[in-house]
Amino acid sequence: MDEFLWRALLAGLLVAMMAGPLGAFIIWRRMAYFGDALSHSALLGIVLGIALGINITLAVIMVCFLLALILVLLKFKSGLQEDALLGILAHGSLALGLVAWGLFDGVRLDLFAYLFGDILSVVWSEVLLVFVLTCLVLIILYRIWQPLLQITVDESLATVEGVAVKGTLLIYVLLIAALVAVAIKLVGVLLTTALMIVPAATARGLSRTPVQMVVIASLIGMVSVVAGLGLSLYLDVATGPAMVLVTVILFLLTLSFGLHLLKS
Repeated sequence: MDEFLWRALLAGLLVAMMAGPLGAFIIWRRMAYFGDALSHSALLGIVLGIALGINITLAVIMVCFLLALILVLLKFKSGLQEDALLGILAHGSLALGLVAWGLFDGVRLDLFAYLFGDILSVVWSEVLLVFVLTCLVLIILYRIWQPLLQITVDESLATVEGVAVKGTLLIYVLLIAALVAVAIKLVGVLLTTALMIVPAATARGLSRTPVQMVVIASLIGMVSVVAGLGLSLYLDVATGPAMVLVTVILFLLTLSFGLHLLKS
């Protein structure tokens, strides 16, 4: 197998490992729109990275981190519902990115690659960055697993029991920001959210405990990466959308299987 395929495969598998547990909490906390908000803000990071001559992935991570911080601060200070805040931040960051694109002379964007991903162009330095981020995300998530689970079940009760709600939620949204930043390279701005929520949604019907759901979600994501990569090579189609399509097919298959069991 060619070297560029190995790079794409490793990067995809690492992101799938990261997306499994984070996606599970997104499903449990009903935060699917949060991924959209962060992916929209990624365009601003891409423009700034090109304009300032810095690594695009790092620029996207910084912008996503900033948006995540703003979201947490506004959540506890503005009194607005989370979905309203996400709508404001998503469209505001997207508009800012488009304006910045027009303001910086000489910035040229391959919109198709950034909207739908270009995993086949991943280089070893980016694979290493994804590996480091995946390790950090999984280690940190392991450390905050119990308090985050308590907050997800009942935020008010968790506060009474002394759980650091604000700090835990801040760490969690920063982890999602890191995932979004690296997933942009794989599946693009438009499909990043699907890579997080579809495997987790599929795993929900196949698991009985939170740990089972996390593991199954990661495995489904990894299978989707391998199958999507093979599908894109066989049919000569975009790799990112092919991966997402496989996740959706798996979701529909498990959903149909579950409905069949209910009827029998």
